[in-house]
Amino acid sequence: MRRPISAPSGADPMPHPVTAEELAAALPHVLAAPKTDAPIVSLCWRAGFNRRSFPDRLLLTRRCGIPGERWLKQPWLRLPDGRPDPRIQVSILPARVCDLVWRDRQGTPHPGDTIVADLDTTEANLPVGSLLRAGTAVLRVSDVFNDGCVKWKARYGAAAKDWIVAPGHAALRLRGILCSIEEGGVVAASDRLRKL
Repeated sequence: MRRPISAPSGADPMPHPVTAEELAAALPHVLAAPKTDAPIVSLCWRAGFNRRSFPDRLLLTRRCGIPGERWLKQPWLRLPDGRPDPRIQVSILPARVCDLVWRDRQGTPHPGDTIVADLDTTEANLPVGSLLRAGTAVLRVSDVFNDGCVKWKARYGAAAKDWIVAPGHAALRLRGILCSIEEGGVVAASDRLRKL
């Protein structure tokens, strides 16, 4: 199985980011990804900002998300009472999008998504509330839209960011989906994601 390579935290953005023309041409291929039974390409564990490791297995828990991962300590979205928002416990990035935008795998950091899988993440395939089996865990697709943060633009280029939020593209969820953990369990890099 292909294993991503983590880049230094201070790495510069890649010199030749993907172009708008390349993104437009690749869209049919991206949208042709499997709708279920999707192979996992990689798992990522983030202990902190710009810190990545790529284990063969991850423990997913409802209470702590991924134990030791930064969601519990430094979430980018919180509930009104200040607790981490469970709707962003797990992020899933389509492998075809990852391959398209992440060109410089030595000099540019991995996107940091918990799971990269060859999966169709569109609203049509995975409406809000859909359940996904990930190993022995179950994930629920949340209503939080992943529009690609400023780091996505800095790492992969302005065209990669604009593509995600272009008119008509929100429902395509090109930056992937965010999920809460419905049932805790273990997901392995050899597992496949399956709709329930």
